[in-house]
Amino acid sequence: MYAFITCLLAICLAVASFAVPRPEYPRPDFQRADWINLNGEWTYTFDFSSSGLERQLYKSQGFNKKITVPFCPESSLSGVEFKDFIPHIWYHRTFTVPTRWRGKRIMLNFGAVYYQAEIYLDGQLAGRHFGGSSSFTLDVTSLVKVGKQQHLVVYASSDVRKRTQSAGKQCLQYAPHGCNYTRTTGIWQTVWMEAVNPAGLHSVQVIPDIDQKQLILHPRFHSLNGGTFKAILRDAQQQVIAQSTASASSFTTVVLPVNDMKTWSPESPYLYSLTYQVLDVSGKVIDEVSSYAGMRKIHIQGNRVYLNNRPYFQRLVLDQGFYPDGIWTAPSDEALKKDIELAKQAGFNGARLHQKVFEPRFHYWADRLGYLTWGEAPSWGMDCNLVETARNFLIEWSEVITRDRNHPSIVMWTPLNEEFYPDRLQYPRFVQDLYQLTKTIDPTRPFHDASGGTHIITDIWSVHHYEQDPKKLVQALYNGQKFYSIKPREVRYPTANIGFNDRQYAYQFSFPEYRGDLPFFFDEFGGIRWNSNNPPSKNSWGYGQAPTSLDEFYTRLTQQVTGVISLYPHIQGYCYTQLTDVEQEQNGIYCYDRTPKFDMGKIRSIFSQDPTQETAPTHRKQE
Repeated sequence: MYAFITCLLAICLAVASFAVPRPEYPRPDFQRADWINLNGEWTYTFDFSSSGLERQLYKSQGFNKKITVPFCPESSLSGVEFKDFIPHIWYHRTFTVPTRWRGKRIMLNFGAVYYQAEIYLDGQLAGRHFGGSSSFTLDVTSLVKVGKQQHLVVYASSDVRKRTQSAGKQCLQYAPHGCNYTRTTGIWQTVWMEAVNPAGLHSVQVIPDIDQKQLILHPRFHSLNGGTFKAILRDAQQQVIAQSTASASSFTTVVLPVNDMKTWSPESPYLYSLTYQVLDVSGKVIDEVSSYAGMRKIHIQGNRVYLNNRPYFQRLVLDQGFYPDGIWTAPSDEALKKDIELAKQAGFNGARLHQKVFEPRFHYWADRLGYLTWGEAPSWGMDCNLVETARNFLIEWSEVITRDRNHPSIVMWTPLNEEFYPDRLQYPRFVQDLYQLTKTIDPTRPFHDASGGTHIITDIWSVHHYEQDPKKLVQALYNGQKFYSIKPREVRYPTANIGFNDRQYAYQFSFPEYRGDLPFFFDEFGGIRWNSNNPPSKNSWGYGQAPTSLDEFYTRLTQQVTGVISLYPHIQGYCYTQLTDVEQEQNGIYCYDRTPKFDMGKIRSIFSQDPTQETAPTHRKQE
């Protein structure tokens, strides 16, 4: 019996070892039933000398090393764990398109590849993509041989030190230090294939309108065949409450009435189910996609922020989305869900998703669990005064917004962070372009140009301040009715060719200052350093002097948070740094492995304080 159990256990372990990592459908707000997950074991080779194209590695039928996709080669989950700079990496795997997909468009999808990707099928270029955080899809129908094994090669390149690509918190030096961490290169989100009817859906934009109690849909199609588009809306009990059919065209708009409407909020994250169908001229369903929607409105009126037409105070936590074993990639779907649950348990009602574009599965869980988020990009590492940087970033940012704009949990777009060194020409131009682009793609959310730092054009005003003394912190934020503003530390750059002797007058631009006419957010503070080793180890990093005891930590934290919320309603929300430790930065509410560092009852009592309640402290101007 013992031998049988041992053998059975060995078989189970062997089966588990071949399980596909991250097996869940990666795009839950636009999901088809028939798809193939391409995660798992691939082969790879590094290309440090940049000679791979000359050596025609795109024709490879397999490399000599193995890697587990979708985990980056820097991570332990990839099986590689190579930490030095990786300028180029080649991947290979085989796949076979099933015969049932014959006659359909074959779509090859990549959740994200950092940073530049070239995709080859059987040695033929299928397409390129620029941008390390946005998803992309290639129509590979013309290169597919249905029912036959084919070779898929991915060539990924990255140069974070060039300063023209968004790096975020990836360290630009060899080793992580301060608040910069291990890099991510190559494939770091799920790769999958699916078959779509030639006249099937490309995408659907979902716009909730709670004032008119309706849901507005804008579908796009891969091609038009004279068919129709049908949308079916169901409640939580899967009862049909509205449906509509319209001609499938390039300007189709469908409006679904939502009677007895239930709104979405962190306190009540109610979601409606959606089914999209495309029917041909005979009425046959040729494409079907499942989705969902939340009836939610976020808007600004004067210097207040409203959720569902009511003032709402945002108690956010900084979430950087790093994992000890996966770096930028969560080890499992459950890990994404757990991070949100941990934040809510700590008393937060949302997060600023910091210096990283989070994957759609995270936004799905935020939608399901009721969790406000600010969508951000990994803008650190870029020189935002360069035209090439702007060209790279604007396209990638547009792809991010287009992909994620249907998620009700996202309530703010924040493309940049702490831009303290703007020039007077290209940076203002860059931010103004960002504003116009964002509002064109998604006019339903506020635009926040740069969290902290220098503002150019923004719907809210924000500052960062890591003063550790609670009294000094409040004083820095509030002086009568005027708030602390950060002056730009401008960069002077060569202008000899335009005939100015005094370079500082080469270009004129007046940087805005806060005048009380916008909602004010204190969107980075705290960062109190604490780890199990007291005093902290030498490589530990955090803001200010670490407390000498837990009691001192709780006192400092309580006084900081209480002082900040006492400024309500002048302050409309805050963001505390941060949810978890990240590598050497040890100022999280939780450890890097997500275990608690503190008495979570005390932590929750601090961060769950709601200044809109009558018992909340209020600020009194000090004489």
